[in-house]
Amino acid sequence: MRRPRLLALVSTGAMLVVNSVSAGEIGVAVAANFTAPMKEIAAIYEKDTGNKVLASFGATGQFYAQIKNGAPYQVLFAADAKTPAKIEKEGLGVVGTAQPYAYGKLVLWSAQADFVKEDKSFILEGAVKKIAVANPKLAPYGEAAYQTMESWGNLKEASAKFVTGDNIGKTYQFAKTGNAQVGFVALSQVYKDGKMTSGSGWVIPTDLYKPIRQDFVILNPGKNNSDVTAFMQFMRTSPKVRAVIESYGYGLK
Repeated sequence: MRRPRLLALVSTGAMLVVNSVSAGEIGVAVAANFTAPMKEIAAIYEKDTGNKVLASFGATGQFYAQIKNGAPYQVLFAADAKTPAKIEKEGLGVVGTAQPYAYGKLVLWSAQADFVKEDKSFILEGAVKKIAVANPKLAPYGEAAYQTMESWGNLKEASAKFVTGDNIGKTYQFAKTGNAQVGFVALSQVYKDGKMTSGSGWVIPTDLYKPIRQDFVILNPGKNNSDVTAFMQFMRTSPKVRAVIESYGYGLK
């Protein structure tokens, strides 16, 4: 049986449904913070197997709403562990398939070189007019940012400067374009192979926020699909996948 095909509007995580997808194609919904790693992993997988990963990138909460409304994604790579667990509980995914694929890290980042100071009082300085932060009710990295500032004791004072994005992708854009002088973003968005790819940043100590555990889960449209099973096995066991994930600063357990 031919299955609905997914195409991504990468910038928004929106979805278009067209015609059909042939054998060897896997439709995945991917949290915005994992965009760059998934693009690399998909390219490796296609080169190794000839199969394609059709990925849409966006906010986990938005994907959850789409999945509840019948979107035919086969796998969700979430920005948290709560959403995959909820998907299993609500019968939207295959029970027992949710498991971690990465542990995210938070960074205070600026597009300006030599700008960020590793000092908790830095965000209150006059040079910092706006701070990009993801909505803590929608984005785990936003929640981690709030927890960090609570630990620093300056959340209330800093909040007057907040520019809020509903996902970490939009939050990063605020900081990248200079609409905010700094932003609390995912390390993976600004880091590769042991260094910042641009600008300046402070990797926030992980003891200041709860672990950002990111789980994947096989969704009902991917159940008993041999292509999906093969891809998930690749994600779990391939040293190439592990190397890509670690190169973007994620933790693995």
